[in-house]
Amino acid sequence: MIATTTLILQTAGNGDVLDITPRVVAAVFHSGVKDGLVTIFVTGSTAGLTTGEFEPGLVADLKAAFQRLAPQGLEYQHNRLQGDDNGHAHINASLLGPSLVVPLARGKLLLGQWQQLLLVDFDVRPRQRQVVVQVLGE
Repeated sequence: MIATTTLILQTAGNGDVLDITPRVVAAVFHSGVKDGLVTIFVTGSTAGLTTGEFEPGLVADLKAAFQRLAPQGLEYQHNRLQGDDNGHAHINASLLGPSLVVPLARGKLLLGQWQQLLLVDFDVRPRQRQVVVQVLGE
């Protein structure tokens, strides 16, 4: 069985980090699938997904790490060619990646005790994001 749900999320942009775990858990529950795999995918090229402990210290550290990797304010060809100012957002999203796969057993995501599913929006403005949750199994 395959069940697909699209989550609509509002972000603040500029490295905003959202804990999407409860929304993904709800999508899995509504799918009726008990054992299998859950793929989570963010559409768009300036946001990414990861796992981590969703607490203020880690969120600040994550934002700072990405700012060091591809800082806003540098000269990016994307900005010059597209008349845009979010070249850093594209780079950071590419480094993080757009998807995760999480095992599912007995109706539960097999996440660690302090592990949440995190959406990071690197764009320079608030955005409405779509996150596709696809549950495959029985």
